[in-house]
Amino acid sequence: MKAMILNQISDVSQNPEPLDAADLPVPEPGPDQVLLRVSACGVCHTELDEIEGRTPPPRLPVVPGHQVVGVVEACGPGVTGVASGDRVGVAWIYHACGRYAFCLSGQENLCPYYQATGRDADGGYAEYMVAPAGFVVPIPETFYDAEAAPLLCAGAVGYRSLRLSNLQDGQPLGLTGFGASGHLVLKMIRGHYPASQVYVFARNPKERQFALELGAVWAGDTADTSPEPLAAIIDTTPVWKPVVEALRNLAPGGRLVINAIRKVDADKEVLLGLDYSEHLWMEKEIKSVANVTRRDVSEFLQLAAEIGLRPEFQEFPLADANRALVEMNESKIRGAKVLRLA
Repeated sequence: MKAMILNQISDVSQNPEPLDAADLPVPEPGPDQVLLRVSACGVCHTELDEIEGRTPPPRLPVVPGHQVVGVVEACGPGVTGVASGDRVGVAWIYHACGRYAFCLSGQENLCPYYQATGRDADGGYAEYMVAPAGFVVPIPETFYDAEAAPLLCAGAVGYRSLRLSNLQDGQPLGLTGFGASGHLVLKMIRGHYPASQVYVFARNPKERQFALELGAVWAGDTADTSPEPLAAIIDTTPVWKPVVEALRNLAPGGRLVINAIRKVDADKEVLLGLDYSEHLWMEKEIKSVANVTRRDVSEFLQLAAEIGLRPEFQEFPLADANRALVEMNESKIRGAKVLRLA
């Protein structure tokens, strides 16, 4: 099979081809696993975090990619509930133990044995992949493959972020950064919280214009002050400065939800500039998002189908995975990026 693999950690701004094309044997499904013929795979900023070592894979080489849509080609021994020919998706959650406190309480995203697709196990930047049968999700018929791929991470983690924000319909929401996840949260708000208005903070003027086209009532620079204090803000940026700026724009009792696995090295001046009275006083909160659960993915796919949510995306052939990653690193983003394999 054709695949794009990560062989070594590197800086994408210095190495514009961090992934290598490879011919690999088609993997075989083991007990309780399925073999997928991959048709589409979303490109996520987390792949940049893996490539540049902020959340490094435990082994190299590895096949990245955790927004995978494909068809079940074969089932290993013991598989139930999934059959050959089913169209399914694989999200960031590849496996969790299912035995201890977090998993038993529905918080499998916090499982100490959590495995991530495309980091701890080979992912979807390939024509085939294997996945645990219990961790694949059915794709609603209303979405075709390339549409469904961004929903599996950008959409699902955006959905989790929105739930963690405690936003009530009618309250104003801020979005800091406006890439794949941000644009899906905005569409979600319009379909599910119709009385809420969305304010977008983004450094890139094209992203701000895109946000206004999708229904944001205001769009400004990361350091700007919003027209009104915000009940919640979701930050999807890879850097620290927007965190401080977002706290300043929160209303009393507001919550900042940081939707990022890692931040790049902190700017000490920014962190030392955190002013308690301006940024945290009045019971403001900071909440981080850790991974996703299967429930997040399944519920969001169902919600997206019900409200007719359609992601904006650009398609690339598998061989152009490096170009998609470089464009993402350079903030050349309008919606999501998707690798097309079939």
